[in-house]
Amino acid sequence: MRFSSQYTVPVVLLLLMSCSPKKQEPIVTPWGEVLDSVETTEGFDLHEIQAYGELIMATVSGPQTYYDYHGRQLGTQYLLVQRLADSLGVSVRVEVCRDSAELAAQLSEGVVDIVAWPTPGMFDVNGEKPMLAEELSAWYRPELVAQVQKEETELLTRRRVKRRVFSPMLDKKGGIISHYDHLFQQYSQPIRWDWRLMAAQCYQESTFDPKAVSFAGAKGLMQIMPGTADLLGLPRDQMYDPEQNVAAAAKYLGQLESKFSDIPGRIERTNFVLASYNGGIHHVRDAMALAKRDGKNPHVWREVSEYVLKLANPRYYNDPIVKHGYMRGSETVDYVAKIRQRHQGYMGVKTPHLGFHPSQPRKAEKRKNKYDI
Repeated sequence: MRFSSQYTVPVVLLLLMSCSPKKQEPIVTPWGEVLDSVETTEGFDLHEIQAYGELIMATVSGPQTYYDYHGRQLGTQYLLVQRLADSLGVSVRVEVCRDSAELAAQLSEGVVDIVAWPTPGMFDVNGEKPMLAEELSAWYRPELVAQVQKEETELLTRRRVKRRVFSPMLDKKGGIISHYDHLFQQYSQPIRWDWRLMAAQCYQESTFDPKAVSFAGAKGLMQIMPGTADLLGLPRDQMYDPEQNVAAAAKYLGQLESKFSDIPGRIERTNFVLASYNGGIHHVRDAMALAKRDGKNPHVWREVSEYVLKLANPRYYNDPIVKHGYMRGSETVDYVAKIRQRHQGYMGVKTPHLGFHPSQPRKAEKRKNKYDI
């Protein structure tokens, strides 16, 4: 028996499964393979989804569908599906497709449970998953769309990092930027960064609050994500430790810089590193590819930043040359600009001997910092 029903909503969700006919299950015995007399199907309905613990969603990249924002998965359709999954007690796995043709392929192959498309339309419930269709019918309410959109707007507009706000200069007359200058001086040396640039980045990330935490879960002075901490060897229970956090951030900056070895200028390369720390290296590489295609210099941040901004436009994030979709690029461009501006303000601060701490007497270091960038 086929079941179908439709609901007016600003997304299209198609519940899917393999439509293969019933077949007999093969059983291997000592005498060879035989067919069991009990027929089975390849259907993966509600009970199987709940037993497996995962709802698989296919969609395209975009602000109304799905995107990654500082480690947090957002998008109206994604948030709707996440709420459905929460009601079922399962997690959501997202498969991002290039276009409608790829979504159609996912549909025909039956490898996902839900397809979310940004065009306003109807729920179309596949007749081969009647239990999931019935659950969706009972769960969905039109007001859910407004609720998830409000939730997303609040996340994007309110202060996204819980932190105490400290002054960008602890002691201007004494030449002390923060309580953590000695850490910036120590851990910036192996990556050959000016410690004042790292201090400027830290202020942008946390305003020098070692207990800062973002809505996405980034923690500490340099706002390191838990997943990144794992890759860097920073124990999660030490993410708020100032020295461990700064050391891990310096290691990560060094790793990012090595991935931009194709950019010859040190100052330019550092701009790309900062942008990647904030917005992700894959998005930055997408912007570089667009710039190169349009005859711009992909190694000059001023020219590439234009395309970082354009990755919020469907014309660009849906371009075949773009591999990682939509990006809120305005924040990344602003991030780099503010750090560079603050760094210029810090340039007058002399570099003391390593080991200096604000609680100790300070003697000015007169030689030029060879790592100024």
